[in-house]
Amino acid sequence: MEIIQSTKNERIKQLRKLQMKKEREATGTYLIEGFHLVEEALKQDGLVQELLALPEIDLQEAPFDQATKITRISREVAHFISETKSEQGIFAVVKMTEPSIMMLNGKKLLLVDRVQDPGNIGTLIRTADAAGYDAVVLGAGSADLYNPKVIRSAQGSHFHLPVLSGNLHEWVEQLKEEDVPVYGAILDQEARSFEELPKQTTLALMVGNEGQGIDPELIRKVTAGVYIPIYGASESLNVGVAAGILMYGLAKYEKI
Repeated sequence: MEIIQSTKNERIKQLRKLQMKKEREATGTYLIEGFHLVEEALKQDGLVQELLALPEIDLQEAPFDQATKITRISREVAHFISETKSEQGIFAVVKMTEPSIMMLNGKKLLLVDRVQDPGNIGTLIRTADAAGYDAVVLGAGSADLYNPKVIRSAQGSHFHLPVLSGNLHEWVEQLKEEDVPVYGAILDQEARSFEELPKQTTLALMVGNEGQGIDPELIRKVTAGVYIPIYGASESLNVGVAAGILMYGLAKYEKI
């Protein structure tokens, strides 16, 4: 069994560069690490280009046996390419995708305006997945979907639902043309408590920047502003927490 031992290996140096957005966009690939994320990626046909693992890791069982290219690496190399302090010793090179969503009616969407913290973006994607939403749209100024911290925080949910980048002004206009209500999470006297709004099977929820909220131009375009009543002394909620409450609170679910 051949094992890449050196961090000076050209292939390994290229993999480390995938921590940077410029390199990810140039190659159309990104690097994930950890058993759970790699398992989720391998469940998607044709996404994993290469699997990298320590020699002692058994890759004979599903879904790891689905990998077409396997490279064994030393612990030193694993530490070199890892973004975590305690790497699990398993990585995958994954193709970036360009998902699409053709029909808006009948869908539940999360629109994200300039949320910059990668952990928050990952949490939003993961929560949208859990809440049964059909897609997430990241507006300009939001953290990069393929940022390693976003990927770790999303815990594989970006493999389960489309996550698109788009112009939110155009999205809102299109949604309104198709009679899809767009609710903006805002702190404003004219906003309505989410508890007062009827639950919908089709809707779009928009959340905004951690410090500034939703762009005022976008607020003017939404169907209605919505807020979460706060009964304690805190002035506001984390955007991920707020989005979770609103996604579940506004959506109507069919009985299973």
